[in-house]
Amino acid sequence: MKIRGFPLPANLTRLSAGLLLSLLAGIAQAELTVGVILSTTGPAASLGQPSDNTVKLWPDSIAGENMRVIVLNDASDPTEASRLASKLINEENVDVIVGSSVTPPSIAIVEVAGAAGTPVIALGGGNAIIEPQEGARTWAFKMPAPEKLSVQRTLEHMAANGVKTAGAIAVTTSYGNGFLNAFNEQADAHGVKISGVERYGPQDLGVTAQIVRLMASNPDAIYILSFGTPAFLPQAELAKRGYKGKIYQTHGVANADFLRVGGKDVEGTYLSVAPVLVAEQLPDDDPTKRAGMEYVSKYEGAYGPGTRSLFGSTSWTALNWLQEAVPVALEKAKPGTPEFRSALRDALENMKEVVSPEGVFNMTKDNHNGIDSRGQVVVKIEDGKWKLAQ
Repeated sequence: MKIRGFPLPANLTRLSAGLLLSLLAGIAQAELTVGVILSTTGPAASLGQPSDNTVKLWPDSIAGENMRVIVLNDASDPTEASRLASKLINEENVDVIVGSSVTPPSIAIVEVAGAAGTPVIALGGGNAIIEPQEGARTWAFKMPAPEKLSVQRTLEHMAANGVKTAGAIAVTTSYGNGFLNAFNEQADAHGVKISGVERYGPQDLGVTAQIVRLMASNPDAIYILSFGTPAFLPQAELAKRGYKGKIYQTHGVANADFLRVGGKDVEGTYLSVAPVLVAEQLPDDDPTKRAGMEYVSKYEGAYGPGTRSLFGSTSWTALNWLQEAVPVALEKAKPGTPEFRSALRDALENMKEVVSPEGVFNMTKDNHNGIDSRGQVVVKIEDGKWKLAQ
């Protein structure tokens, strides 16, 4: 007989009630509690669901400590994410929060958790989650590549493939804002002129006027700065109007659901993403290939061929980070205490050369992302599949 993976002594029946309660209390105190907040419904559902699937594959313990995982759904809503973060901290005494799936609810979680001294491993992509490194954000870490790095790799591909002019359409969230700012800052340096910029809301049902205006100048490429289901809306309109230039998306669409929903309308699309999406196609000397292949094998073994998602692998990277940082924090304190949460934050901040399917991470006091160019490749959608672009 076991309780949470801990064997009970053979003479259990002879233990006094008080001693048994003491034993159980000791076990509970040693338990690592991880709160996970994901967007499994709402506009970001296609990002949150593969993350949820991945969390189900996590082990039961880390560094010998039993791990209790509590998964909640914020419905892609920052207000709900904030409420759930408070619930996890005040009612469940979590040691760390993982989530949310996209930037706005991730920021909401950080504001609550940082104020309470609880570390956050955010899965959202916007650097506004961790920058500037002050106040609540000193408790926040996130693994998707920063907008600057992703846009840089995209612009390099544009320049190498004859793109001289590009229009952009960005979703009106902190995610879209971050990518648009990076695009505005870097385009000229890569010889790409921005021919026009349009905006739209994540709940909008149409973008006809915006696409007509972007196409009017006949740009060589159009860059869609959005995520999940909303990112397909501009591309569907471009396909409907017969746009012949190159189309670029961000890593916000790197999941099988985008391929399924987009069908032939997304064929030929380029995007800069974490290497796990094309793990098998990476050269053997790529430092992320082994970790990526292991994750893909585990995930697709559970959910079927072709089901991998960048947003599933972020949850696996969160696990990799915990496996690295928890043993270090345990040297200073036990889970369930403010001392442990502080030690865990410090351990995350000092990780070096931690390899995951997403990339290789080196954190510092000023950089709570820590990824470098090894965490981005350009892929192309061909025949409904991801293909490493040259």
